[in-house]
Amino acid sequence: MTAISDYFVAAFALIGAFFSLVTALGLIRLPDLYTRAHAASKSATLGVMSILIGVIIYFVVEDGFFSSRVLLGILFVLITAPIGGHLIARAAYYSDVPLWKGSVQDDLAKNPEHVTPKKRPGPKLK
Repeated sequence: MTAISDYFVAAFALIGAFFSLVTALGLIRLPDLYTRAHAASKSATLGVMSILIGVIIYFVVEDGFFSSRVLLGILFVLITAPIGGHLIARAAYYSDVPLWKGSVQDDLAKNPEHVTPKKRPGPKLK
């Protein structure tokens, strides 16, 4: 490996470790489910993607091997993690999980269509 690629691999690994640490601290320190979901989805996505970019650089330079699986892993994490965090927070809101008492703004409460989900008629049970 060349010295420059060593620095790039180390930089991406350290950036990924930093974002993973921020994720862990956010999950521990933030006050409610909504802010924790934000920390878990956004910074964990950046952390995992940075580490996987470092892995791609390492294997391309060291072995001359490009792994499309790692690239697909980056794409999968990029697409699914933010969407999953959003859906978890939305489900919590619809389940009446309270906001933190210091929350300043509740955008969904302003729109009456989004406050209560539409009830679907289910099968009648006897």
